[in-house]
Amino acid sequence: MRIYLMTDLEGVAGVLDHENWCRPGSSYYETAQKFLTLEVNAAVRGFLKAGADGIVVADGHGPGGISPDLLDERVEVQRGWPEGPWPLGLDRSFDACAWVGQHAKSNTLYAHMAHTQSFGYLDLSVNGVSIGEFGQLAMCASELGVRSIFGSGDLAFTKEAQERVPGIETVAVKRGLQSRSGEGLAREEYERWNLAAVHLQPAKAQDLIERGARRALERAQKESFGLIPLHPPFKRVAVFRRTKDNPTMIDHASHDGSFAALMNLPCKPVPVEEQGTSR
Repeated sequence: MRIYLMTDLEGVAGVLDHENWCRPGSSYYETAQKFLTLEVNAAVRGFLKAGADGIVVADGHGPGGISPDLLDERVEVQRGWPEGPWPLGLDRSFDACAWVGQHAKSNTLYAHMAHTQSFGYLDLSVNGVSIGEFGQLAMCASELGVRSIFGSGDLAFTKEAQERVPGIETVAVKRGLQSRSGEGLAREEYERWNLAAVHLQPAKAQDLIERGARRALERAQKESFGLIPLHPPFKRVAVFRRTKDNPTMIDHASHDGSFAALMNLPCKPVPVEEQGTSR
């Protein structure tokens, strides 16, 4: 079976905050990349033990999260997206889709560094269902007939994944402590909002990920799970946080038949108070 493995940095055990760990040139950026790559390698070992015969690792963190020199030599790594960009290089040649280092969507309670695309998003919903980065790719995968079978990240993300994709195998490597969503915060404030968390020691997290990935693929070869029912037409609503220069903004878009095509439509937000005249 061929696996598409999406990665991000904020959902990795030991990655403590965005300012010091997730930006190029920050104090612990290279350490964060190492931690992510070792978690990816753990998932790779699990998938290969369960019978995977090809794995593409997609580096999904904005400025880059994978350390290629530490990456398992049995995989290929993808950096950057083809024209679209959705579905981010995923196609029907893959049998399953998985995630490592994933975080929860914006405004999630008890999450760690929760956001959707950027800390500027207040919410993104399709047909009235709020989704984050996981949900967007999982729905693209479902449109292609590719099953979503595994995800690791913070505990809030694993709950989000299980809600969107019943039966998906998940591993939580840390848990957030923030009991309020931060919904009313401006972008600049929200970026520093979900930083309190309890982490597993990285080696322990890697062991659990390897076991979970192996279990996921073994189950996927015997059980039917991993596809999200899709019901076109699709309507997207994106709401953006206020900043020191702009009020809360909103964008509406729709597509009659394709979720991926909907995701590729441009975003043209207007102030919320003007939305009645802009739709």
